Amino acid sequence: MTVFPRVLFDEAHSESWTIRAELAAVMNPGHPDDNSYARAAAALRRLGHEVRAHTGGPLTPSLLARHDVLVIAHPSAERWERTTGLGSPVLPAEELDAIEAYVEAGGGLVVLAECEQDKYGSNLAALLARFGIGVEHVTVQDPRHAHNSVPTWVMGVPGDGPIPARARRACFYRSGALTGPGHAEILYRTSPTADPASAPLALAVRHGHGRVVAFADSDLFGDDSIAEHDHETLWGDVVTWAARLPADPGSQSGSRTATGTGTRTGTQTRGEPDAGFAALKAVVEELRPLQAEDGSIAAEPERAAALVERIAGHVAALAPRFPHDRAYLDAVVADLRKWAAQGLGVPDFLDSLTAFHPEEQRIDGREHLVVFPMYTQNGNRARNLEAVWLRTVWPEWLARLERARYDNPMFVPVAFEDFTAGYDTDSAVLFPETVAVRETPPRFTWGAIFCDRESARFRRVSAAAAETLRLDLPPEAERLLAGRDLARDAFTLWDLVHDRTHSHGDLPFDPFMIKQRMPYWMYALEELRCDLTAFGEAVRLEAKGVPQARYVQIAILFDRLFRFPITGGRVRNYDGLGGQLLFAYLHRNDVVRWTDNRLTIDWPRVPDGVADLRGEVDKLYRDGIDRSKLAHWLAAYRLVAKYVDPHPASVWNRGVDALPEAEPGQDMRSSTKAIVDAVLPDEFPLSMFYEALRRKLSSVVDSTRGIR
Repeated sequence: MTVFPRVLFDEAHSESWTIRAELAAVMNPGHPDDNSYARAAAALRRLGHEVRAHTGGPLTPSLLARHDVLVIAHPSAERWERTTGLGSPVLPAEELDAIEAYVEAGGGLVVLAECEQDKYGSNLAALLARFGIGVEHVTVQDPRHAHNSVPTWVMGVPGDGPIPARARRACFYRSGALTGPGHAEILYRTSPTADPASAPLALAVRHGHGRVVAFADSDLFGDDSIAEHDHETLWGDVVTWAARLPADPGSQSGSRTATGTGTRTGTQTRGEPDAGFAALKAVVEELRPLQAEDGSIAAEPERAAALVERIAGHVAALAPRFPHDRAYLDAVVADLRKWAAQGLGVPDFLDSLTAFHPEEQRIDGREHLVVFPMYTQNGNRARNLEAVWLRTVWPEWLARLERARYDNPMFVPVAFEDFTAGYDTDSAVLFPETVAVRETPPRFTWGAIFCDRESARFRRVSAAAAETLRLDLPPEAERLLAGRDLARDAFTLWDLVHDRTHSHGDLPFDPFMIKQRMPYWMYALEELRCDLTAFGEAVRLEAKGVPQARYVQIAILFDRLFRFPITGGRVRNYDGLGGQLLFAYLHRNDVVRWTDNRLTIDWPRVPDGVADLRGEVDKLYRDGIDRSKLAHWLAAYRLVAKYVDPHPASVWNRGVDALPEAEPGQDMRSSTKAIVDAVLPDEFPLSMFYEALRRKLSSVVDSTRGIR
């Protein structure tokens, strides 16, 4: 299964449309655009879809199985239309059977019919009838709702579902009308003043595991019409919605609810542990209870020394499988033996840390064995010895973006193969700062983020949130939540831009301020600033034809709105506060709505809403360059409090006069500490909306601990 849909455009049954511009010029030399879907195909390719024409032979089960969407665009006898001239417009019974079985199994079908459909000599009606759809032999007219005052150029009335959510204006040129089963979703219908009135012009049907979309007009996506109104957006959403959703490896092909995480990578299938690493893990876990919080070992020194020597032996045995890390793994073995020889005090792995350089080996699929005494952020705070088998995620499309636009030489996106108990937690990063060393190196040269864990947590929580909140998912969001590899790719791009943003922009303070003591909303704003920047960059990249970028926008929006606010405790939860602020801002500006116990999102307005909030945060940063530290903290507080209500007992909310004053002779550090200590642990409590959402999704959030 590929990350993006594979679209098969049938041209072997005397269709009136072709995706090949050169054939359209032969079919209609005077006006090739009137027979060309070349621009429609190009629009799909910009979304990442693979598009090819079927130019001869039957539509067989094996052919269809290799594609996720089949498009059949107005087959016709040549008496009525200029056609591809290939095959008959009548699909034989065995092809009708194959198409029906294909849809039953999860495939997608998009059919474009015409006005006065019966005259064209095709059996398109027989195909659609298998899915409960009928095509009326009529030409719709509506002078009161017509494009360019042409009565037969009818403006459709959009439905309320996810497909027309972003495509509110669509014109049907000399259209027929459709009928459908009771469970059909009417995408567009005629107006009450049309003839026929309130008749379906386009509808969507779920059939078995698959989906069918039918239009009563084929002209709206032709080369001379696709740029009109919202046609291109509609076309992309229709094909994406109809496409078979990506099934994770190991799950049933074609399933639209697959959430498994199995995959074959490198030398093993995830879930089938490597015997050598399993042996290493077992000894590391045996050592774990003997270590103090600082990593030292006082109890049972002889047994501990023997375990450390066994660990060194396992690392040495595994080292030949990682020839690119030979110097590092040799240093690990040396550091382990030095630790034991010096009495197992506080461990010092500076020599092996300085020998490890994954940032110099950003090769897609490159694997590393990592063994360090370290704590895991958002996980185990003790410096235990940990072992991690990881794989670099560095596809060529991401490498090109990093080289050309987002230079970030320290960034290393990785995925888990296996790990010890320190990573059976919420931790999704591997940072050199967490390793036990005798002295801090002059500079750190890399930082690794486990994009597979973060994307898996995102998928699980977002899917549960969408179901709980009854949120209609746009087609690409549904695909993102179903597709493990698609979500992983979206997170690598998100993380790349986010990570570099910490050191870019108008920065009035050290962007890596986690080491500083300041109110936690400052951390919240910094992390949110980076995410809002990544969202804006994704909007620009989508316009430039980077298909992963549209999925980055959904990932940022959903993770910030759904997962971040309800994950973790309420003590200085800065990531949660950033999510609360984004939701409150969008809600205040009517971009998101919570009405009748249902969440709705005005999708066309989301990019501008995010950009507007980013503008407020950027202004705060620019102005902060000219402020004192306390004045800047207060300005940041006012920005957050403008949208997220502070705790009623807040000292900070009462203004600067309520904050502790410096006592005579007190130094600035002590004064700052008193001011920061005045911040309540939960300075900005969850709203009633989020309190309810947290109760409903707490078990889902808990289930993501250690996920990969």
